[in-house]
Amino acid sequence: MISVLNTIDTGHEDMIHDAQLDFYGLRLATCSSDNSVKVYEIKNGTQSLAADLKGHFGPVWHVAWSHPKYGNLLASCSYDRKVIIWKESGEWTKLYEYTGHESSVNSVDWAPSEYGLILACCSSDGSISTLTYNQDGGNWEVKKIPGAHAIGVNAVSWCPSLASELYPNRPDYKSPKRIVSGGCDNLIKIWKEQGDQWVEETRLEMHTDWVRDVGWAPSFGLQKSMIASCSQDKRVVIWTSDDNISWTPTILNTFDDVVWSVSWSPAGTVLAVSGGDNKVSLWKEDSNGQWICISEVAKELVYNPNPDRVLTL
Repeated sequence: MISVLNTIDTGHEDMIHDAQLDFYGLRLATCSSDNSVKVYEIKNGTQSLAADLKGHFGPVWHVAWSHPKYGNLLASCSYDRKVIIWKESGEWTKLYEYTGHESSVNSVDWAPSEYGLILACCSSDGSISTLTYNQDGGNWEVKKIPGAHAIGVNAVSWCPSLASELYPNRPDYKSPKRIVSGGCDNLIKIWKEQGDQWVEETRLEMHTDWVRDVGWAPSFGLQKSMIASCSQDKRVVIWTSDDNISWTPTILNTFDDVVWSVSWSPAGTVLAVSGGDNKVSLWKEDSNGQWICISEVAKELVYNPNPDRVLTL
């Protein structure tokens, strides 16, 4: 069963929408409707506030840590239409601010480190943006996918780099970049970078209501690609593929209420699901290919009354 290892009093003055540990599990970033992002040092079961980041002027929906090879970088996105990239070098400062979206920015996700320093973000304006750091020029290059989803985009997730699995003797090889997105049009779309633009490669249709979250599973030792999606239709679907082109859906479960969030374990073998039933459940595929619930715990609150973003704690 899931057990509570530690409870952290964040000091936020309003609802917390996201909480993410860094690569080493030593720092926790949280964000809230109080417009702030906070960073905590975690050590020996205790925590101390390392930074209280002010820069957004609306609820902050999501935070994401970059790979540590690029330093201590944290991205945040907000209802105020902005994405902020924060950097820690002695103290936390604002490294870059992106204001290219016309509505709430709902999700951010860093690319696999093999591709460089690249951030994907998506918005209720229906578009997806990628921000790539140009080390030579010291600037950020923006590519945009306009009209990615009708009404709006709720979530984005990067395909893991398959370079080491495909070509272990070619450290210079980089597999094609892909992103999966979920939107208010009930669709899941996979985008592939071709040249200087992103093109829609695959469209996955099964959900009957807004897709609230998508997560591409890490590929460590797995023989197939997997994507998890969840929706207001109360279902979680696992999509599997051997070639990242043809995908087979399996309904993991139909829950009693809307499902807000899905999150894979680092090895990609366990899926955490959170929804309007006020529970977090862990799911694992058995030897027969069936997904079974291996643990469950009730939460105090998982519903966010603001429909632009979901609570993922």
